[in-house]
Amino acid sequence: MKFHPRRTLMALLPPLAAGLALATLPAQSAQAASTLTNGGFEADGAGAAAPSGWSEYGSTAASFAESGGRSGGYRLSHWASTAYKVETYQYLSGLTNGNYRLTAWVRSGGGQKSAYIALKNCGGAEQRTDIPVSSSGWIRIVVPVNVTTNQCTISVNSDANAGNWINVDDLTFASGTSGTTIKGADVSSLPKSEAKGGVYKTASGTTGDALAILKSSGMNYARLKVWVNPADGYNNKARVLAMAKRVKAQGMKLLVDFHYSDTWADPGAQSKPAAWAGHTYTQLKADVYNHTYDVLNALKAQGTTADMVQVGNEINGGMLWNEGSTSNWAQLAGLLNSGYDAVKAVNTSTPVALHLAKGGDLTGTRWWFDSAVANGVKFDAIGLSYYGYWHGTLYDFQTTLDDAAARYGKPVFVAETAYPFRLDSEDAHENIIDLAEELVPGYAASTAGQTQWMKDIASIVEAVPNGRGLGVFYWEATWTARTGNGWDPTDPASGNGWENQALFGYDDRALPATAWFSHR
Repeated sequence: MKFHPRRTLMALLPPLAAGLALATLPAQSAQAASTLTNGGFEADGAGAAAPSGWSEYGSTAASFAESGGRSGGYRLSHWASTAYKVETYQYLSGLTNGNYRLTAWVRSGGGQKSAYIALKNCGGAEQRTDIPVSSSGWIRIVVPVNVTTNQCTISVNSDANAGNWINVDDLTFASGTSGTTIKGADVSSLPKSEAKGGVYKTASGTTGDALAILKSSGMNYARLKVWVNPADGYNNKARVLAMAKRVKAQGMKLLVDFHYSDTWADPGAQSKPAAWAGHTYTQLKADVYNHTYDVLNALKAQGTTADMVQVGNEINGGMLWNEGSTSNWAQLAGLLNSGYDAVKAVNTSTPVALHLAKGGDLTGTRWWFDSAVANGVKFDAIGLSYYGYWHGTLYDFQTTLDDAAARYGKPVFVAETAYPFRLDSEDAHENIIDLAEELVPGYAASTAGQTQWMKDIASIVEAVPNGRGLGVFYWEATWTARTGNGWDPTDPASGNGWENQALFGYDDRALPATAWFSHR
């Protein structure tokens, strides 16, 4: 991510291309190890008030089968012209005890008080996954459960206002598990915020350490960027070493994000550090290796070994321009592999991630990683930035994420995402997102909207097939408005365009969206 007052919307993936891409994904296995009946809602045709095998409770007229299925001819829908509350459910018995996973394909126009799929009466705590807002493309979600009483109830729920709707189709219930291992946040701006008087409080108002407050909500992974020689002296090697001690003291893991620059690196700027400015390509390869090794070896020496490393940040156009531009893939590959080799020289088991922006751009992501593979680039994981107000729909995002995991056989994660909890600024600087028309449809700029966004992003990552969805990093959770801690490291007077997307409010209290850290 780079900070300046632009608001350029990135091109969205053409719907046709996205549809064709999804159509190439493997079909879901039908009723594997399952006694689920009529999971595709095909048994009755349209108009069935209670689809075969299913029961209803509440505003039963709002639950019905109709034409327009995802893979077959029909689907389950919830809709009414007046406010309604309805449950469509199926009771399964005679199950072998163990771990099961429900998979469902869903769409929603949004606006409900709640809309979710649950597994309940299975012997343990009820498990729920909210239905993301997606009015056109079908989204896959999963719900895992441990069955201990040989039975389980599958439940589709809506508590809705007049005219709200959901579609559900192609449910499967089979042995399996799901979850995410990374519940992370980038907290790179925290030391400078604290130095400029930044204060962090619990939801109830008790002042404390921001990392401890986030840890108490379930955060388990911190992301820290590294700049080579930044003008303000923050995010350099020494600062990262100090922050790493704090991160590890909280029992969290550490992702180190190398920008290979003195300032922001992203698709629009990949400026060489001043100290490397006149270097040849051969020298730059050595620079990348030496800088990467130096920082990571120092981390290891103080007992805070990195748990994952990004070689480059949002490198859609390459890095260390112009020598490392994607217009010269052979050279870019050499620079990336130099970074990879340095990571492994410090610790062979540290995974190396490559990070692109535009997490809903299937075509661009494929082009980039196909090129990387063709040029022999070494990597262990794929990280994508996905900001819903720039990078396409949730459907585009899921399609791209699933494809990356399957096409390259690597685990995937969201390296950056965020959402506003309000639109107005706390400081005099215009926020990056400050207009209602910039928002993702169905997700308000409110504490509830921010919370729902993060829950739904985590659910989509959790649903990546074959357990390849690692988790999510919230971007700059602690970047609250403090004079002197603006976006430009060369300008102490620069403002912060991000305080309305932090996870601490204008009263410095932890926001409800911190609950997403406790996602499965």
